[in-house]
Amino acid sequence: MLSHFDYLKRKIYIIIHFFMPRIVATFNKGWSTIYKMTYQKSIWDDSPSMKSYTLSNFRQLPQIQKLSEEKQFEMEVVGNVLPFKANNYVVEQLIDWNNIPNDPIFVLTFPQKGMLKPEHYEKMAKALKNNLEKKEIASIANEIRLQLNPHPAGQMELNVPTLKDGTKLYGMQHKYKETCLFFPSQSQTCHAYCSFCFRWPQFVGMDEMKFAMQEGEQLVQYLREHPEITDVLFTGGDPMIMKAKIFSKYIDTLIDANLPNLKTIRIGTKALAYWPYKFLTDSDSQEMLEVFKKITSSGLHLAFMAHFNHLSELSTDAVKNAIKQVRKTGAQIRTQSPLLTHINDDAEMWAKMWTKQVQLGCIPYYMFVVRDTGAQHYFGISLVKANEIFKKAYSSVSGLARTVRGPSMSATPGKVHVMGTANLNGEKVFVLRFLQGRNPNWVETPFFAKYDENAIWLDDLKPALSEKFFFEDEMKNFQKN
Repeated sequence: MLSHFDYLKRKIYIIIHFFMPRIVATFNKGWSTIYKMTYQKSIWDDSPSMKSYTLSNFRQLPQIQKLSEEKQFEMEVVGNVLPFKANNYVVEQLIDWNNIPNDPIFVLTFPQKGMLKPEHYEKMAKALKNNLEKKEIASIANEIRLQLNPHPAGQMELNVPTLKDGTKLYGMQHKYKETCLFFPSQSQTCHAYCSFCFRWPQFVGMDEMKFAMQEGEQLVQYLREHPEITDVLFTGGDPMIMKAKIFSKYIDTLIDANLPNLKTIRIGTKALAYWPYKFLTDSDSQEMLEVFKKITSSGLHLAFMAHFNHLSELSTDAVKNAIKQVRKTGAQIRTQSPLLTHINDDAEMWAKMWTKQVQLGCIPYYMFVVRDTGAQHYFGISLVKANEIFKKAYSSVSGLARTVRGPSMSATPGKVHVMGTANLNGEKVFVLRFLQGRNPNWVETPFFAKYDENAIWLDDLKPALSEKFFFEDEMKNFQKN
């Protein structure tokens, strides 16, 4: 029999040699987890720095490395044609990596194979597999891009304004009487790119397809020549990619001009969703908020046109706090998004998103139909289904969220609202109206199109009860001029 002392020695030996390594390993693993959580929290709560992910470095992401080589290659193929850029906030705070490839924010920001038509995908895939030179790959990419309707709705042909001296302003658009769009040259990128974006030509290195302008003075001159304009929309890219001191110069130019017709400055931006720290902890965040205050203090209305494509983008403390800071400046935040297959084609999600936006002090503004450009075939949704989703979501929210309008197509003639369907003289038809039109007299005039369950855009529709839509002849005159 073992003595008591020998028995204790054996127990100690067993603990040291068998159990202690497991205890240490478990402790280290737990401590590592605790440290990692603390580290992450300190990064996002303190003053985070933005890290961008593009084709050049996206494979470095541990989350991407877990995907198959085939999936990574698919991303590379598509990303060589359509612009691709994500950042660490999107990757670490918004994407649910346990729900890949179906997570909506993942689809919203990372290229997917279906975003290119099969023939386009195969062409680029072949070029990459054959290790063609960068110049050859770029040439193939541009060839494909030109087949994707890079400037829908007559943006280049019909929307570019001209000064009285004949100068074409390729950094502006003027489609609707009261509103002109301004594209500062310093805003020709975003914190991250949306994979559906209809402004994708701004980001692909084809300068001839860009809208961009440096001169605020020319903007002022055009506003003086067009007293009917009340609203200037800063767009891009994303104006909130600019440093506050640069944006401030444009704003000062407008305010100092003392234009009696100018009533509202709009900012079209995705910054709240993709990098809310622009208004919280960035080096110029307070300076940017002061610029907003300068606008509202001058007597101008500041409409902050925020793009939110999914409820997930409203889930973090950062975005909630950023919304508070922007609203404190006197700005009104209006929200908008297209309806997108694979991302937000869910009425319940829309209802929750609108409700949350109202709760946070934002005003739901537009539900759009995906424009006829880029990956429309991937994201597009039938007008029938779009109307069903809108109606179901709209009917399940309070009146405060029913400020939203949609589904709306920003087509060549104007913003066309799909009001629903009806039976007229025994024929099922779409009931449509203009929310905005190239001719303001078109607004609120109802018109009808033949019912087509496969139609996804205005150009797919045919007139009902008449040979042509009421605006067609006048549109031809716009196009001639």
